[in-house]
Amino acid sequence: MTKIRVYELSKKYGISSQALIKLLVKEGVVVKSHMSTVEKHVEAMLNRHFKKVKDDAAEVVRKKKKPEEKKWKKPEGKKWKKPDKKKIKRDDGKGKTPKAKKQKKEADQKAVKESVRRTLAKMEITRKSKRHKRKKKSEEIVEEENVIQLPEYSTLLNIARHIDVDPTEIIQKCMNLGMMVTINQRLDSDAMSLIADEYGYEIKFEEADVRNLVKKEIKQIDSERMVHRAPVVTIMGHVDHGKTSLLDNICKRNIIAGEKGGITQHIGAYEVEINNKEISFIDTPGHEAFTAMRARGAQVTDIVILVVAADDGVMSQTVEAINHARAANVPVIVAINKIDIPNASVEKVKRELLEHNLVLEEFGGNVMAAEISAKTGEGVERLLEMILFQAEMMELKADPEAMVQGTVIEARKEEGRGIICTVLIQQGTLRVADNFLVGDYAGRVKAMLDERDRKIESAPPSTPVIVMGSNGIPQAGDIFIQVEEEKTARELAGKRQQIRRERERRIEHKITLEDLYDQIKAGEIKELPLIIKADTDGSLEALVDSLEGLDTEEVKIKPIHVGVGLINEGDILLASASNAVVLGFHVGIIPSAGQLGKAEKIDVRFYEIIYKAIEDIKDAMSGLLEPEIIEKEIGVAEVRQVFGVSKIGVVAGSFVKSGEVTRNAFIRVEREKEIIFKGVISSLKRFKDDVKIVNSGFECGIGIEGFDEVKEGDILQFYVEEERSRSI
Repeated sequence: MTKIRVYELSKKYGISSQALIKLLVKEGVVVKSHMSTVEKHVEAMLNRHFKKVKDDAAEVVRKKKKPEEKKWKKPEGKKWKKPDKKKIKRDDGKGKTPKAKKQKKEADQKAVKESVRRTLAKMEITRKSKRHKRKKKSEEIVEEENVIQLPEYSTLLNIARHIDVDPTEIIQKCMNLGMMVTINQRLDSDAMSLIADEYGYEIKFEEADVRNLVKKEIKQIDSERMVHRAPVVTIMGHVDHGKTSLLDNICKRNIIAGEKGGITQHIGAYEVEINNKEISFIDTPGHEAFTAMRARGAQVTDIVILVVAADDGVMSQTVEAINHARAANVPVIVAINKIDIPNASVEKVKRELLEHNLVLEEFGGNVMAAEISAKTGEGVERLLEMILFQAEMMELKADPEAMVQGTVIEARKEEGRGIICTVLIQQGTLRVADNFLVGDYAGRVKAMLDERDRKIESAPPSTPVIVMGSNGIPQAGDIFIQVEEEKTARELAGKRQQIRRERERRIEHKITLEDLYDQIKAGEIKELPLIIKADTDGSLEALVDSLEGLDTEEVKIKPIHVGVGLINEGDILLASASNAVVLGFHVGIIPSAGQLGKAEKIDVRFYEIIYKAIEDIKDAMSGLLEPEIIEKEIGVAEVRQVFGVSKIGVVAGSFVKSGEVTRNAFIRVEREKEIIFKGVISSLKRFKDDVKIVNSGFECGIGIEGFDEVKEGDILQFYVEEERSRSI
């Protein structure tokens, strides 16, 4: 059944929460505070109650009977004359005109309201404070909706200043509402709304989004300044289908040499010039662990090149790439690669693409396709012509003079360089010394590099550029925006960091309490705490997502801390306090941290390939699983005769038909092909001697603990329980 909170009901009926609580208690409804919930039928009860109060008040007014109006009569001794309706005044005994009658009606309504007010006052119910009124320039008094704008997690003192109320009064009000707060305490959105509502205000929370925060700082894009820009092309597809080989062929450089394990594990951005026209390429990884990275690639792209190997066909990551491209609403050009391989089947690939609603032009669709060999270069020129043709049809434009807007593709910290961000510029032209805001951090462009680490002075739209100068490591996918004043950028970054820290602190605190409660309640859920460090934010996100996907009902992955950069002493100390394992992905460890880890006996593992990390964590989680209990049959016996023995009870004289009977075995009693009892053996004898084991073909006396109803002909099944380790 749907429930509703007390403070919501108080807002609906226009009375204070305390008054409503008194009324509910009087009506027999048990509530403790304004946050208590009540059943939906209580609202119906309140509707009936307040309707009755109003009806009773109206009845008091109706008891004052109105005198009957007298009809107009002809005056004696005068001629009959049709009365003038405009001048006629009806005589109701008190000489009242229709205007007076209208005024009386309004007075009756006021009397009803006044009666309701007095009735509510007797019930000790007070209405909420009225909204403040202000005068306009015309001196006309109008009611104004008091709306204040505040960021989430503002302090109580800040709220008091905005609503012009003494902070101590708000603290007292909060105590009455069951909230213990201090003057400098930061409140969440629910508490802030509740306090403002008590004083007749409404809060509109300021957006934390970068675009909204710096809306005044962004120079409007002028359509007259728009010029053609280079297309941004994303290469997507399944692992080992030749995406990086294709890009290597286009860029005429050996990108593959820098990869680990034969797969791309980062998003790469490259700019090339084809026929005096520039194209920006983004190479996304194809391994399934990097789904999120591929999604970010599709979100910043204009055209998607879907690489499909002619020998493998459409695979799982190929389908995911198609879905990402559709979600981003960008056109797709299919590159059927490896046509030079003997077992290549181009027609098979085309049929499989049709099954996923990707209709090529030769079949009447709108999807262009090129048959290529990234290794030999065959068909690559044709593919590039398709890209340029598609870009011309899309009429891609940007304003190079607007304030810079872009998207972070990757961010990392390098020794000697500091924090560097790979940014795709989408509007404006970024220059050295420009101030910017990216995610939660501010910065100033110290230097810019292209994909070949050559210094550049400016980056126009559609240019992937490496930017140095950020105060922190942003997340991949964060918005990069130029800000005119450095002070403004720092203020906005500080505000976002403050909101983020407060939100994370509250979320972590809440989750910790819930997890602790669940573990105490269940007593069976186990966790594997991890501290994960990686070289880039994209790799970090991919690894964390892959590991969290290993969760089972019994064992959970719990990332205590994740971050970008070298493993430091803080990570080791945190691992020691939380008994966690430290994973380093493409990163090393500070020497002092390594010594501390050995002293604290912390398990620190380093990985270059994501498969190895996933396999090791699987093995570690398998060790936390409770072993599986297996029942192993060891023998069967038939009851031939039942004896009653003093001080022992019933003993089943049995013949062992197969296997053996041991003293520590478990037993099942079967009668008429139905198990009627499960238990343990209390005694095992051969004649008068206690024995530990009786083999097949011998007779014995068996005592069953807790069961004296054994009969001749019963079948006794004997088994032992063995533990078997399980794996994920």
